[in-house]
Amino acid sequence: MLAWQWCSRESTAAWSALFERIPAPEVVVCDGGTGIASAVRAHWPNTKIQRCLFHVQMNVRQHLTLKPRTDAGRALLGLSRALSKVRDVDTAIGWQIHLQQWWETFGHLTQERTYLRGRWWFTHHRLRKAWLLLARLSRNGQLFTYIRHGNSRTTSPLEGGINNGIRHVLRAHRGMTEPHMKRAAEWFLTLHEIPLERAHELIANTTPAGPIPMKNESQHEPVERSLYDTGLSADEGLWTRSGWAGRG
Repeated sequence: MLAWQWCSRESTAAWSALFERIPAPEVVVCDGGTGIASAVRAHWPNTKIQRCLFHVQMNVRQHLTLKPRTDAGRALLGLSRALSKVRDVDTAIGWQIHLQQWWETFGHLTQERTYLRGRWWFTHHRLRKAWLLLARLSRNGQLFTYIRHGNSRTTSPLEGGINNGIRHVLRAHRGMTEPHMKRAAEWFLTLHEIPLERAHELIANTTPAGPIPMKNESQHEPVERSLYDTGLSADEGLWTRSGWAGRG
């Protein structure tokens, strides 16, 4: 991890403040959250964007549900799921051809309107939102950046790495106040932050495309000394004393 910061919400200003501290990368893999795309354009104009395919599929499912009632919805949901099978240029072109064929068959549904409560509404607004999402990302070249640049297709390395570590710290020390939780997160982030001149070390550790399998927490792990804990420590002079002074 190269840098981090606190922010009240994901916004262009918050992302810009972070990007100003980091040299422009070749590719940014993001989940499409608020403000990040505009911040990338402003500060890293030559950086390519890869939208996290897992989040794209999740967004499409939110619009269409897992069991669409129409043929158009089922076909579009199938196209969304097929993104996971795209591995090279040929399959990427094939996917885009199928997306165009969907438009030629069902595109008219996204234009239909219904007059209700004194105004016009898109009749199939959820189908329209799902289509516009896939069409826009495909047109902007943000779905298959990984084929050319070899980057990850999802944000799973982040969720399974730094973010998961923060969650583990907070889960292991339940009951902390909010300020205490923030200090714990800051401690963890500080320990895992590396200088910018060592940024090349992250390249060799890039996780291959695809979701990271979750570790079975029941497996035994080597016991390491706690770097941040709420237990007693002899170094702090808090160890349970023996003898008369230690009697309860």
